[in-house]
Amino acid sequence: MFPAVEGVAPAVTAVFTAVLTEGPISRVALARRLGLSSAAVTKAARPLIEAGYLEELAATERTGPGAGRPASPLAVCADREFFVGVKITGDELIGVVCDLRAQVRTSAHRRLAGAGVDHVLTELGELVDDLLAGFDRGRARFLGLAVSGDVDHSTGLVRYSPFLRWRDVPLAEHAEKVTGLRVTVENDVKALTTAEQWFGEGVGADSFALVTVGAGIGCGLVVNGRIVSGAHGVAGEIGHIGFDVDGPDCHCGSRGCVEAVAGADAIVSRARAVTGRPELTFDDAVSLARAGDAPVDAVFARAGTAIGAGIAAVANLVGPARIVVSGEGLSAYDLFEPHIRASFQRQAFGAAAACPLSIRPLPFEEWARGAATVSIQALVAS
Repeated sequence: MFPAVEGVAPAVTAVFTAVLTEGPISRVALARRLGLSSAAVTKAARPLIEAGYLEELAATERTGPGAGRPASPLAVCADREFFVGVKITGDELIGVVCDLRAQVRTSAHRRLAGAGVDHVLTELGELVDDLLAGFDRGRARFLGLAVSGDVDHSTGLVRYSPFLRWRDVPLAEHAEKVTGLRVTVENDVKALTTAEQWFGEGVGADSFALVTVGAGIGCGLVVNGRIVSGAHGVAGEIGHIGFDVDGPDCHCGSRGCVEAVAGADAIVSRARAVTGRPELTFDDAVSLARAGDAPVDAVFARAGTAIGAGIAAVANLVGPARIVVSGEGLSAYDLFEPHIRASFQRQAFGAAAACPLSIRPLPFEEWARGAATVSIQALVAS
């Protein structure tokens, strides 16, 4: 887990995680939060302080009426470790270096000439070297990779990534050989959900869902404070919920999936068909819809209806406290929104319709930050 911290006990992990995600926080508040005695918290914090992972801030609060000296909150030393996170797309690598609090310190993009595994790995090694120039490599031991599709996080195997056209790629093993770092691999939506759980809107929430709109339609689920992966690692794939049995074919082999109607490629394909313009791009379709082109606007309306139905299915099945809608596709959210909300209200059952939807557009760097957050978890859990 932590260099220079031997014999790590569960209390050490619990204290560090609580300070990392909720700090600065006093020992008294930590004891109350974790159900530990103050002595146990002090004992657990001591080696973390000595190893430079935690620090005591200046006293800012008293522990209660009539208490002694003000408490000294514990905080994470953000520069103690650095983490590289990379989001892999079909044509680009997006990389960041984050500190222990998942704050982005630097970022870089690297174009890909293709999605072949060997080419991507070569470019990944060069990107990591570029990102870590100027950082102490002894404090940058972890690399997190975020990939769309079916990923076995426990082994680092990419079982199937439709946008990369990869099958059964042992990505963690290959990337460790190329970079010399300890590598974690996670589905990109689950990685983004991890970042929200530890450092974003999910902090303190027992349950929430993150729905992403873009090239694909994804969903990360947190239930009882834990990300749900499912027995086969594919829990939350709302993009492959059936929306229209007579709808277009989906790359998954089915037809009429939410993603086959509302994914970016699906929208472009349908917009080209209704306009008779085979060169039309997603941005072109957005411009036409905003300019009042009724057939193209109807394409976005149907996509929004499909997304809303998928979100309602999540609310009905899981009952999260909140649902965050995000992703690069939200650049066109004004075209989706009324249809998403109307479809959600129509399809959500009973009180599930009261689940708040919060909209949070995120750039691709946030996906890379999610990958780095997964590697932060690996430090804490190892």
